[in-house]
Amino acid sequence: MADPARARRLSKRISQIVASAIEHEIKDPRLNHVTITDTKVTADLHDATVYYTVLGDKLDSAPDFAGAAAALESARGVLRTKVGQGTGVRFTPTLTFVADTIPDTARHIEDLLAKAREADAEVARRATGARHAGDPDPYRAPREDDLDEA
Repeated sequence: MADPARARRLSKRISQIVASAIEHEIKDPRLNHVTITDTKVTADLHDATVYYTVLGDKLDSAPDFAGAAAALESARGVLRTKVGQGTGVRFTPTLTFVADTIPDTARHIEDLLAKAREADAEVARRATGARHAGDPDPYRAPREDDLDEA
């Protein structure tokens, strides 16, 4: 069992090495728009999961997740070699690449928040000229005969 601080440092270093190798050394055009978002290393430092996201060529074009996944899978050995050279650990961790779903989840949450803001604005618009259904003071006021009995 390794020190958790060491595992965090190793995962951060693996992220840097993989991102640098993808950007500068691997010449696969399918990896042009791949961004490494996070890396998690197991407690025994033998396996590393690298999370990535893919951006589209343009704002309105869909990203090529399948092509990026295939390119990362084909470059896995080269990337593991680079990680081994860059970290200097006794056992180079195996690399597993997983598409990161955080951007999609964040976009979905933003859409839900926009719908909630619209619903709140509609409620506020309807409430501007509204009156209460009952008396303005809903609490029972003491009557004179109640005061006489006391």
